[in-house]
Amino acid sequence: MTRLIAFGEALVDMLSSRLGDSTAPETFTPYAGGAPANVAVACARLGMPSLFVGMLGKDRFGDFILGELSSHGVDVRHVERTDAAKTALAFVSRDASGDRRFDFYRPPSADLLYRPEHLPANLFDAQSLLHLCSNTLTEEIITATTFTVADRAAAAGALISVDANIRANLWPSHRVDIARVTELLDKAQLIKLAREELELLRGDVPEERWLAERLAKGVVLLVITDGGNPVTAVTAQGLFHVTPPKVQVVDTTAAGDAFIGGLLSAVVEAGLTRATLPAWVANRELLTQALELACRCGAFTVTRPGSYAALPKRADLAALAADARLSTG
Repeated sequence: MTRLIAFGEALVDMLSSRLGDSTAPETFTPYAGGAPANVAVACARLGMPSLFVGMLGKDRFGDFILGELSSHGVDVRHVERTDAAKTALAFVSRDASGDRRFDFYRPPSADLLYRPEHLPANLFDAQSLLHLCSNTLTEEIITATTFTVADRAAAAGALISVDANIRANLWPSHRVDIARVTELLDKAQLIKLAREELELLRGDVPEERWLAERLAKGVVLLVITDGGNPVTAVTAQGLFHVTPPKVQVVDTTAAGDAFIGGLLSAVVEAGLTRATLPAWVANRELLTQALELACRCGAFTVTRPGSYAALPKRADLAALAADARLSTG
């Protein structure tokens, strides 16, 4: 059976109690997070085999994250620990609509110290689905590690998924290395971008041409999210759109991770490989069902605070669908 292997950062989101410009006293509540870790949890909570690979500090926050990953069913046997740096923190403030501002305490942090020698031998095979994001491209050494992980997965015949998940304030001087991010995208068969990330990455290149270049590099499915607006799927067969459910937004912290986690759970459940992914993507009915699942996952997640605990289980999605039927019936 296909299994998800998520590589990258796991950190603690310190979520503010304050919304918008409120003058109420501000407190911060810790939630386990980190984009790849969120995706691993998203798949696990949907009943799919999921493994997280990365490094945590030998500190209380590292203990907290490891316990949270395990409690949600993620395989953590290959998580490394270090006392050379602390587990990363992100202080998350929200405006009145639930949109976020991140203040990262990284670098230095433990996740940036993961090296190729930490990667277990024979971790990947043709039944693996590796998931990555750009937050491990912000420094030269962790970039080299990320590309090594991707190359080893590719050599083993694994599928590769990349969510750009660009956080400019993680980069030196807040300047994103667009060429570096694009190089990682071009190692993937599955890509997720937010609309604003697409605009940043393509620069002056026309959108249609930029998307065609990704397909020419071997991307089979590229998905563009845009908040509560319709999701765009880009394939060799053309473009089409899926509209997410309308919900009351509380916190958007893990929305994109919930979306891609839902989509990848469908890939895992279908047992897809590099060889079988193109035919599955070409089947509009199957792909639409998977994207609708992903949209429901994202919609559910924004209705509650935090990351791991906000990600849906199957029963949560069934309840969301029932509520939608009642509201439109």
